[in-house]
Amino acid sequence: MMLGSLRYGTAVGLILLNSLVHATQATEEGIFTNHLLVQLHEGAHDEAHQLATEHGFQSSRKLPFGEGLFHFYPQDTPQRRSKRSLRHRQRLEKDRRVKNVLDQEGFGRQKRGYRSINEIDVKITDPLFSKQWYLINTGQADGTPGLDLNVAEAWGLGYTGRGITIAIMDDGIDYLHPDLASNYNAEASYDFSSNDPYPYPRYTDDWFNSHGTRCAGEVSAAANNNICGVGVAYNSKVAGIRMLDQPFMTDIIEASSISHMPQVIDIYSASWGPTDDGKTVDGPRELTLQAMADGVNKGRGGKGSIYVWASGDGGSYDDCNCDGYASSMWTISINSAINDGRTALYDESCSSTLASTFSNGRKRNPEAGVATTDLYGNCTLRHSGTSAAAPEAAGVFALALEANPNLTWRDMQHLSVLTSKRNQLHDEVHQWRRNGVGLEFNHLFGYGVLDAGGMVKMAKEWKTVPERFHCVAGSLQDVHKIQSGDKLILAISTDSCQGKDNFVRYLEHVQAVITVNGSRRGDLNINMTSPMGTKSILLSRRPRDDDAKVGFDKWPFMTTQTWGEDPRGTWVLEVGFQGNEPQRGVLKEWTLMLHGTQSAPYIDQIVRDYQSKLAMSKKEELEEELDEAVERSLKSLLSKN
Repeated sequence: MMLGSLRYGTAVGLILLNSLVHATQATEEGIFTNHLLVQLHEGAHDEAHQLATEHGFQSSRKLPFGEGLFHFYPQDTPQRRSKRSLRHRQRLEKDRRVKNVLDQEGFGRQKRGYRSINEIDVKITDPLFSKQWYLINTGQADGTPGLDLNVAEAWGLGYTGRGITIAIMDDGIDYLHPDLASNYNAEASYDFSSNDPYPYPRYTDDWFNSHGTRCAGEVSAAANNNICGVGVAYNSKVAGIRMLDQPFMTDIIEASSISHMPQVIDIYSASWGPTDDGKTVDGPRELTLQAMADGVNKGRGGKGSIYVWASGDGGSYDDCNCDGYASSMWTISINSAINDGRTALYDESCSSTLASTFSNGRKRNPEAGVATTDLYGNCTLRHSGTSAAAPEAAGVFALALEANPNLTWRDMQHLSVLTSKRNQLHDEVHQWRRNGVGLEFNHLFGYGVLDAGGMVKMAKEWKTVPERFHCVAGSLQDVHKIQSGDKLILAISTDSCQGKDNFVRYLEHVQAVITVNGSRRGDLNINMTSPMGTKSILLSRRPRDDDAKVGFDKWPFMTTQTWGEDPRGTWVLEVGFQGNEPQRGVLKEWTLMLHGTQSAPYIDQIVRDYQSKLAMSKKEELEEELDEAVERSLKSLLSKN
């Protein structure tokens, strides 16, 4: 048995040597070193170190693979050499203890992600471009290389937003700014705060009204004009809709802004919403809801206006499902990450967030913010908040629309789900999970960071998704008491309207319309689990919310985390209180609304791929177990002999 084991080891050694010879021959340009692979005869293994020093090497290292293989390494740091040093090898080959000698030829390897801005084939000469890490992250401002929007790939394919108009609904745009003027769409712009066609920001000493100008630069700042940086879609047109700069908001102003020129404007970017104070529950009023519904149904010639919304800056004290704009099915809610992949401290989490882009936070490095245009022809490195995240997403969507102008508002949501990447986003509280069809998501980051390159490539070949249907899956309207220490658990079993015209087989959005109040609204916690086992946190604890009267009245909590799942089966709702003080409450209604399609072939493919990966991982586990068993058996046999 011992001889058999040794023969096995010798065969492995010979195979390795032969493979290395072939690999060396395949190298086009050799880099010769003074490192050698040496195979010793059976009785000389213990003399390896002595043999190495005798022949001018520092020492030897026994290789764990194969039998009798040693690495002989030189005394000094290896240098790049163009010629072999034959002296050491020839002397070794003549030694009776040596069976084979093979020179180690060097070859190139590069750390993935560690890129110099000059090594990327993007010809942008604007002075702040190298500081726009969210476009191309090479590690600027102590960031994580490769963690960016992957715009370089989209630009390389020829997509820069040409022919697409993005409206910035905000406090105005400095349309005289030399980095914005050439891309400004005056026809599509309007000032609803002053009721005139000139949405220029109102002057204040503290430049308070710089918000819209900064957002506009992220999307459409021109390229290669030696001014500031560039926009994500630097050949797109930007429209200014001034609607935030008045003492109070009205439903008419909001609705007018959201419905302004929907056949000219393709994408509306909104970096605002209800107060992010952790105690406000608010959303669009009746006119604005109607305007948004008209936009997705009639805008862009019936393909639907695309509404991009910042998820909110209330941090862990708030929940963006309490913001009726960000949690709307008709908007694409965008959260943010900082340049090393962590969540910003102001980020809100919720189950309605679809994807993420980038902003600043935590870091004191002045270049860790978002570089963009500023008021009065200036530039800034300090744009921040999810306010900065939404326009970046609008820019990515503009690139996708240029690649395929026929994309509907729902197509854009599907593309966001399918092409967003986990990349290196991470959070201490919310971990990455997979839903019932294998799509990876995070309660904070949605389906990941938008990937411009991946999105435009998929958009080019994309076929419009099937018709959308709506099914009321069930409704419980009995009074149910809730007390601290006890969770209220309710269930709705549904066939998802199977057999009817409005049957939903593949989910997009799911709404839980809930009426509930409690002695302290901020301590309420609501979770919902789908039939395929995906648990969505519909409402997290909000420690600053002391409401004891209003509660939630028919509030549509929404989740995108069950995207693509089969909704048939039992849905489970869990309602309870979190916090130190005992609370009590009453749930009066839970209505389950399912929205999706009856056919979606790509989802079937995703399921097959996911199941294949699971099967492969199990196979690999079995192979590892088998290898370990074989190794244990060999060790046992060797010890006996």
